[in-house]
Amino acid sequence: MADRPYAAHDVLIAPARPRSEAWRLAVGLIVIAAAVFSLNMAMMAVLNVLAPRFWAEQVAVPRARGTTPFSMLVLLGSFGFVAVGAGIAVQLVHHRAAAGLIGPLPLALIQFWRVLRILLAIAAVLLLLPPYGMGPELIENMQFSAWLMLLPLSLLAVLVQTGSEEILFRGYIQQQLAARFSSPWVWMVFPSMVFALGHYVPAQAGENALLIAAWSGMFGILMADLTARAGSLGPAIAVHMMNNVAAMVVISLPDGLNGLSLYTVPFAMSDTEELRAWMPVDFATMLVSWLAARLAIRR
Repeated sequence: MADRPYAAHDVLIAPARPRSEAWRLAVGLIVIAAAVFSLNMAMMAVLNVLAPRFWAEQVAVPRARGTTPFSMLVLLGSFGFVAVGAGIAVQLVHHRAAAGLIGPLPLALIQFWRVLRILLAIAAVLLLLPPYGMGPELIENMQFSAWLMLLPLSLLAVLVQTGSEEILFRGYIQQQLAARFSSPWVWMVFPSMVFALGHYVPAQAGENALLIAAWSGMFGILMADLTARAGSLGPAIAVHMMNNVAAMVVISLPDGLNGLSLYTVPFAMSDTEELRAWMPVDFATMLVSWLAARLAIRR
């Protein structure tokens, strides 16, 4: 095992090998895109009929999406369509079980809990120990009682969003590429580049857009490494979920995706100096989370 750090990856790759042609991956991605588009259109049509005011004010207007609790829940929940699309593609195009994208379910659940537990412990230590009062003064975004009532739904929505992204990038794309190409430079880097591209938002982030995309790409590489070492998506989902809970449910930026957060910071995504001052902290947190997850799955 020491000589082959990615030996556990074989469990995920083996079902993908019989039908790992590049054209199948391309067709599969088209199937996923079509499924996501169709399901989103259906959801929007239902919302337009059942809740026309909510649709018109909080969903139909792009800048309003994610800025209220219910629009944020709808937005995060719609990521589940990605997982549905991946499940359809893997069965229709590759003729294998959709559950294989996650890996052995008992193993995935055990590893998810082990990693989540150690990350919660680290978060508690960071919260309770000095130094205190670091960074700018936070702005209350929601009353604590309302935030606490919504917390179970918020956590579930973030789990759906992060789990679906992991199923697509570290599940479907990574597995199919790894079944075709043995080099980690292919199956680890390419999905992470696509993941980074999805986080490139110059209209919102301005000069910080490339830096945020690069951060996302590095995060993707670390999650690819973690998945290959674990043999399931459990650890990557746990790390991704903790990261997004911190950024969407606890403290968020004020210019979007803040509908479920307790606090917001007093600067926007496009504020170059303020955001870049915190990027090293985010990067260090990402590395610590990855290393802690690797420790957790070795136990």
